[in-house]
Amino acid sequence: MLYRLLDWSRHLIRRLPAAIPSSCALCGVSGNAALCDDCHARFLSHHPQRCMQCASPLAFATTQATRCGDCLRDPPAFDATIVAADYAAPIDQLVLALKFGNRLALAPLFAHLMRDAILREPAFAMPSLLAVVPLGEQRLAERGFNQALEIARPLAQAIAVALAPQLLERTRETLMQAMLPPAERHRNMHHAFVLPAHAGALVRGRHVGIVDDVMTTGATLNEIAATLKRHGAARVTNLVFARTPPR
Repeated sequence: MLYRLLDWSRHLIRRLPAAIPSSCALCGVSGNAALCDDCHARFLSHHPQRCMQCASPLAFATTQATRCGDCLRDPPAFDATIVAADYAAPIDQLVLALKFGNRLALAPLFAHLMRDAILREPAFAMPSLLAVVPLGEQRLAERGFNQALEIARPLAQAIAVALAPQLLERTRETLMQAMLPPAERHRNMHHAFVLPAHAGALVRGRHVGIVDDVMTTGATLNEIAATLKRHGAARVTNLVFARTPPR
């Protein structure tokens, strides 16, 4: 079933318009922006109130920033999460086009939308250092690039925060989180990340932002935050393009 889903997704990816500066990445209409005003208004203008810690949409909107029930019951290791969009159609196909369709021209668009999401949070404390979710050597060799790093480079420039692209390393190849039930995702990521010997001094006492393309259960980002805090990070914030809505 998973392989059939991936084949279907790749079929849709091939049908997406080319993400070039003179055409909209979603509808293909000619213009001067990577995303036309109509598509932006239709798919990216709704900004639900989200849990300040995990960015899951809150069932009941309030006037004060708050946390969802899951984060109150079992607080994750990270302190905050900023997302630009929900991982839902048609935005999900843009993510798949970048990750599996080699559409690297989409990365600056994602970074631009993530910057806008940050600017919508007036009380947001900007991190002093950015890092990315690393890929394992085998997956990096197969894909040829790390989509999180491709997003992080233009994002770091847009928000004027230094990027440490090799701050984190994977200790082993992990199974794809999408292939696992939620209960097994934490075990899959347990102790999957380390900091090189020289990196401890970079994070000690600092606020680190972790860039990724998609957040689903948060197990990967939680493990990374726990690793950083064991090395003395004062605060960890996730900066993610798309958040999978809760079921």
